Amino acid sequence: MIDIVDETPAHIGAREALLDLSFGPDRFLKTSERLREGRLPAFAYSALDEDETLVGTVRLWHVVDANGRPALLLGPLAVDATCRAGGVGGRLMRHALNQAALAGHGSVLLVGDFAYYQRFGFLQGCLDGITLPGPVEQARFLAVEFRSGAVSELQGCLQAAGAMDFVAAQPFEIGVQLKHAA
Repeated sequence: MIDIVDETPAHIGAREALLDLSFGPDRFLKTSERLREGRLPAFAYSALDEDETLVGTVRLWHVVDANGRPALLLGPLAVDATCRAGGVGGRLMRHALNQAALAGHGSVLLVGDFAYYQRFGFLQGCLDGITLPGPVEQARFLAVEFRSGAVSELQGCLQAAGAMDFVAAQPFEIGVQLKHAA
């Protein structure tokens, strides 16, 4: 049995190892990463097996368009190879999207394979006027809308938004400040 739970600090190491296995070291070079770095996720969920081992992860991030209109950016979604045929990714997606909708968010965007994400309501071709802070294959730039017009209102280049993760954003500088304070 797989449980979907809120991510906790105890999941971080296993999550990072799973993301490394799933996407390799180039995952930090992706355009979407520019919108995640130094920020705390809006939502973060872990899939745990019966032994409490992390077998899946999904996170959503606050972004805003050029006019400050909000949206969420989903990613990454990863599932351990031993669980991919068991529907864990689908359960993580449905949980994350349901929580975003219940919290009142108007839309979720992602860069991914349309063939996989269309079953969750994601559409292609609706983000033609939106850009990311780096290259993106427009056919892989997808959106799902919870509030009518939320996607069509977005304009320009997306920017990171939401709470800063000061520990992850500048660990060296924080360490220096703490050292001097001691």
